[in-house]
Amino acid sequence: MFNGTELIAVLEHLEREKGVSRQVLIEAIQAALESAAKKILHDKDVPVEAKIDPVTGEISVLSEGKKVKSSEFGRIAAQTAKQVIIQKIRDAERDVVYEEFEPKVNHVISGTVFRYDKGAVVVDFGKAEAILPKREQSARDVYRQGDRIRVFVTEVSKTQKGPQIIVSRNHAGLLKRLFEMEVPEVLDSIVEIKSVAREAGDRSKIAVYSKDEKVDCVGACVGMRGSRVKNIVRELQGEKIDIVRWNESIVEYVKGAMSPAECVEIRVADADQKKIEVIVEDDQLSLAIGKNGQNVRLASKLTGWNIDIRSKSTPKNAALARPVSELESVGDGLSEKLTAAGLETVKILLDKGREALAGIEGLEAQQAEAVWEEAQIVKRDAEVAARKGENSAESAAEEPSTEDSAENELVKSVKAKLMAKDADSEGGEAVAPADQENEDGEDGGERGEESTKENDSQESDKG
Repeated sequence: MFNGTELIAVLEHLEREKGVSRQVLIEAIQAALESAAKKILHDKDVPVEAKIDPVTGEISVLSEGKKVKSSEFGRIAAQTAKQVIIQKIRDAERDVVYEEFEPKVNHVISGTVFRYDKGAVVVDFGKAEAILPKREQSARDVYRQGDRIRVFVTEVSKTQKGPQIIVSRNHAGLLKRLFEMEVPEVLDSIVEIKSVAREAGDRSKIAVYSKDEKVDCVGACVGMRGSRVKNIVRELQGEKIDIVRWNESIVEYVKGAMSPAECVEIRVADADQKKIEVIVEDDQLSLAIGKNGQNVRLASKLTGWNIDIRSKSTPKNAALARPVSELESVGDGLSEKLTAAGLETVKILLDKGREALAGIEGLEAQQAEAVWEEAQIVKRDAEVAARKGENSAESAAEEPSTEDSAENELVKSVKAKLMAKDADSEGGEAVAPADQENEDGEDGGERGEESTKENDSQESDKG
């Protein structure tokens, strides 16, 4: 005998366990009963209506005003009702999972490493599982089954098998959200994160700005003795993080973004194309470029400007040290191929010759020719700039400054006066330097004649 109270108890249990509302479950059972009733009546077009009282659990099935008895339902009809109920509950569960995780896109959530699947890591969140693809994994991370990890949700989509959740560990948004979790000033919007540039597992740069003059944005992110940023570095398995102070002036902003390198001069080359030129000392050039051009690449991503680095005294070497990825004829895909082949800078490409491009698999002859021609143009421009710098330096060395000339004249005058004073004290004749005689001209000759006459008169008096 059917008991409506038991049905209500079962619905409450499913509601708590599956997270599906009671109304959705009731509608699923009603749809199953209607489908089973049509199997009995052998007519799909006949109208059938099933009703379930949500309070008492009483069930009634009506067809054209007539009640269909439960005793008329056979094994096949019961099996059909069971399948419909199971499918409806599964669909309801998927909708619940999707509605729960869809708002968490671009947020950080914690999960447990469940298993590996063809290079990807399956992360368990309890109600759902997420996929951490190999392309979204950080090179420093090592995953073991059962480990708790924080991941950044990038996508939640509906599929036939249920909602698919894609998470990431190398997304720049992960770094931003971790700062929000560790720094209260960022969470309260007192300190604003303006931009993030990240190469996961190696190095990152983050630009911050304080809306309150009393709050130091960099100090707030670093924390007491670096406690806040250390927690983030530990979470990212030792990834280096540079915290840069954002500035409205692009010159000051780029200067901070180039840290730890020190810039001698920064010039805006083309404001419309967002190109800027940075001049550094010779010993700072490699530091400014970074390993495989990493420092300048991150600074460019952070500021949104194309940065051209040059040495103060050797513009030719600085130009040839440019990464090949900065050449206009080199795209993202081609840049990876050139780097893999060991052609990281323009200088290395020129040293190895055009044959090095021919040996790269998948590189068309037209592309190789364009890259080689642009590298030759960079070389010629660097040589012209170097010659101009040498000429200007030579001309500056040949022309003595006005200050040096004045100093030399003063030294000569003082020497002449000292020599004259010594001669007077000893009673001897003062001999002026050749330069002094030339400068004095006729006055010097007159003084010499007067001195001779005085000596002659003294000798006649003695006689």
